[in-house]
Amino acid sequence: MPKVFDFHNPPFDRLTPQEAETVRAALDIGYFKPGETIIGQDTASEQLFVVIKGQVQERDGTEILGLLGPKDSFDARALVHGRSGHGFTAGAETLLYMLPKSVALSLIRKNPRFAAFFYLEISKKLDALIADDDEKRTGSLMRSRIKDVFLQPAVFIDADDTIETAGHRMQEVNSNALFVRDGDRVGIITGMNLSKEVVLRRKPISSPVRASTHFDLVSLQLDDFVYSALLAMTKHNKRRVAVQDGLQYVGILENIDLLSFIGGSAQLIAGRIALAGNIEELCASAKEIDVQVRMLRRQGLKVEVIAEIVSDLNRRLMAKLFDVTAPEPIRTAACLIVMGSEGRAEQTLRTDQDNGLILANAVDPAVLDRFRGEFTRALQGFGFPPCSGNIIVQNPRWSKPAGDYIADFRRWIALPDDTAHMNVAIFYDAAAVAGDLSLLTRTKQSLIDTVRDEQAYMAHFARAVDAFQTPIGFFNQLITSEGDGDALDLKKGGIFPIVHGIRSLAIQRGLVETSTNDRMEKLVEGGDLSVEFGHELNQALHFLVTMKLDSQLAFAAGGTDNLLRPSQLTSMERDLLRDAFQIVKQFREIIRRRFNLGMF
Repeated sequence: MPKVFDFHNPPFDRLTPQEAETVRAALDIGYFKPGETIIGQDTASEQLFVVIKGQVQERDGTEILGLLGPKDSFDARALVHGRSGHGFTAGAETLLYMLPKSVALSLIRKNPRFAAFFYLEISKKLDALIADDDEKRTGSLMRSRIKDVFLQPAVFIDADDTIETAGHRMQEVNSNALFVRDGDRVGIITGMNLSKEVVLRRKPISSPVRASTHFDLVSLQLDDFVYSALLAMTKHNKRRVAVQDGLQYVGILENIDLLSFIGGSAQLIAGRIALAGNIEELCASAKEIDVQVRMLRRQGLKVEVIAEIVSDLNRRLMAKLFDVTAPEPIRTAACLIVMGSEGRAEQTLRTDQDNGLILANAVDPAVLDRFRGEFTRALQGFGFPPCSGNIIVQNPRWSKPAGDYIADFRRWIALPDDTAHMNVAIFYDAAAVAGDLSLLTRTKQSLIDTVRDEQAYMAHFARAVDAFQTPIGFFNQLITSEGDGDALDLKKGGIFPIVHGIRSLAIQRGLVETSTNDRMEKLVEGGDLSVEFGHELNQALHFLVTMKLDSQLAFAAGGTDNLLRPSQLTSMERDLLRDAFQIVKQFREIIRRRFNLGMF
């Protein structure tokens, strides 16, 4: 009786403990030689199979439809409907777990979540996967470590220092609490303590802070769990706890930061950006945005919601930086724009700068150059690296009067090349962030009017959907790159073809929406995509972007790279990945037909 069956592998992760024991007791193992039939086509099956080792070919007559590998299961439909629509043959020496039909059918009848795995289309499977992940992330959130939460800095003053000194020190380090050292004792003093001493007790600001300090510290370690901090605050009625790394004090955990970690702190970051008065204060807020991505993902938010929140914070950050750094002639007669994924509000983790400036008219070159440099350097300091294509405010090609942009549009179309196509795509995705927003509206409309009726140009433009191969093989197997350690580049293989294909259809239709999702909705409304396929395509994009974000987060946490390795996925995730790539292939065919790409 097998003891190593993986009950974390979908759909068996949906079983109750009692149901899992029933499966464990009923399992058997079968061996099949290469070429041996496991389930004949149009025949009944008495087992639900799960691949342990080897390869199973799913066939329609002599045609191979798909290849199944370890942890893949088949064929529930044969159990329920009495016969299999396809045949299943061992493609190599193969070991299979075999679950008797009576046990499998009982589980399917009694456990809807288990049954759903076998019958739902990709969109509903994705919803089921997300619902399962929600439960897992909610649990893991409270099991996170204190080191994952934002901490106030560990800044010390002496017990003999004055109230005035403490107040100035809090302002300098932008913190509401300080550690106080009094001989062998260590305590905490807050801004509220200082205010009460001066306002309510009428103490002079020259008074030492010793009497105002709380020396009854509650301390926790960096590696303690988040729930330990919540329990400690509740038990001891504390609004903050001291955090130590061994014997050294390294920070102060405030209840507001703890609750923000559990519930999300986007509003707090937005508030800090609004109150910032200089570049240094903005920099502190910028560093919190990337932390927010990991936090929101841990809380189970959908990736498009995360992208929307992060894009909003980034735009607030840039708008505030524009207000802080732009002189009057630029602030009142120019429009700051973001482009690319930032413009589409689809960027999560920070990659590079894609921004520009549209001027209403010419500005003193010295004034303009000074602003360009200061703005770009500040963003670099915030953690936005320069764009590899130099699409940044500092580059005069992307920081000029609206008339010059319109002249560029005509030149890009008259003399199209890969750079021209990229520039059209980038500008079409632009969104206004600050200044005179109408400048972008008028300029982008000029681009749309210039491009949309140029059929030959649009065909060349749309052709980029074929720039990268979709990594799905003839037999529905995932194609990985050996040079990258059997990994997949989700952006090239799946995300880009969808984004650019939708972009091509949208610009041809003259749409002004910037996000891929909004463009897709408009294309479905206009009949360019069927309702059913539009929904499938949207879900496929959501799944691919989610998998990409998880890979990026794993890389940021110390992984080797941000590519996806199918061998590390669950059976259900690999199944959904294959489905998503098949949808990408279908969409590419739609684009090829729409723009007659067969002529190239």
